[in-house]
Amino acid sequence: MRFCSALKPGALAAAAFLAQGAALTAEETDQFQLDLNAVTETEAGDCRLTYVAANQSGTALERASYQIALFDGEGVVSRLLVLEFGALVEGKTKVLQFDLAGTPCGAISRIVVNDAPACTASDGSESPLCMSNLAASSRTPIQFGI
Repeated sequence: MRFCSALKPGALAAAAFLAQGAALTAEETDQFQLDLNAVTETEAGDCRLTYVAANQSGTALERASYQIALFDGEGVVSRLLVLEFGALVEGKTKVLQFDLAGTPCGAISRIVVNDAPACTASDGSESPLCMSNLAASSRTPIQFGI
């Protein structure tokens, strides 16, 4: 009997710890992840950006687009443009490439997500999650963030 009463507080603490871990995992995956995965020069000398988009937000998107700002080597904004990501299925990863005509990769030091002009859920409603749940990262020499 004494053993059981000593075990109960420990079991309760373990259950609370596990529940907290599950909540943290849910928060970490409740995101829209956008990774600048690669940059390469095209034959024409333009920069090709390869993005990996992972929609773990819990909401399917009919359409998503991002306005980005390109910064040159001196930190000056050289260009604003909108990248169309199209439909982003919830729970799926999508790879997209964008060619930046007239801009070599070496001329870009940083890319900032400025806004999401389109973020339409599958039910047709506008959603804030394209910016509010966005986690940006880069695997390239070009910095990429919000």
